Amino acid sequence: MEMKKRLTLELRNKKPSEVKELVLDNCRSDDGKICGLSSDFENLEFLSMINVNLLSVSNLPKLSKLRKLELSDNRISCGLEVLAEKTPNLTHLNLSGNKIKDFTTLEPLKKLPHLRSLDLFNCEVTMLINYRESVFALLPQLTYLDGFDASDKEAPDSDPEADGLDDDYDENGEEGEEEDEEDEEELDEDAVDDEEDEDDLDGEEEEDGVEDEEEEDEEEGEDEDDDEGEEDIQHGEKRKRELEDEGEEDPEDEEDEEDD
Repeated sequence: MEMKKRLTLELRNKKPSEVKELVLDNCRSDDGKICGLSSDFENLEFLSMINVNLLSVSNLPKLSKLRKLELSDNRISCGLEVLAEKTPNLTHLNLSGNKIKDFTTLEPLKKLPHLRSLDLFNCEVTMLINYRESVFALLPQLTYLDGFDASDKEAPDSDPEADGLDDDYDENGEEGEEEDEEDEEELDEDAVDDEEDEDDLDGEEEEDGVEDEEEEDEEEGEDEDDDEGEEDIQHGEKRKRELEDEGEEDPEDEEDEEDD
């Protein structure tokens, strides 16, 4: 598919000024040059033109907000000074798989003060002696070359600066994580307090149950004592009546004996 047609499809009825990311990989360029792309894409931040048979970037329009440019697997061999003029805020540049053979071809990149990452995989320049040391010396603003810094430390998978994020975002993100952890700890403490309250309630209920049982036993004991007392009183009264009856009969018997 031609680059112009691909551009039309990628727009999807949007205005060029509304587009921030544009991918034109594997389409066909006209005579090895960029076509269809204009300065109307004024808010474009990411542009990918991988394997489009580019020989030059001379037709690249002014894209002041562009930060990432993917140009790998083309046939670019020179003319990088255009990048310094048209993309002054570029931070990431991928030129892997192109025809760059010497350090002098890279010299125009010194005019890109914000360039942090440069990829030159599968370019002939990578075969030169002291390749990495020479490129870092030529471009002191670089942090990563072919995915590693000057100390051979690998670049992170995502770069907040390249993704349009700043340090404040990272700090806020860390603060958010800390707040989440604090909230979780508070929830755990509340759960423990609730369990302790439940245990206290259970203990109080058990104590109340024991006290109730003891009171019932005491009441039953008192009832039994009262019953026994009443029985003793009744028995005593009965005995008293019997003795009184016997006392009344004795005088009569004595009189009968005297008459005889």
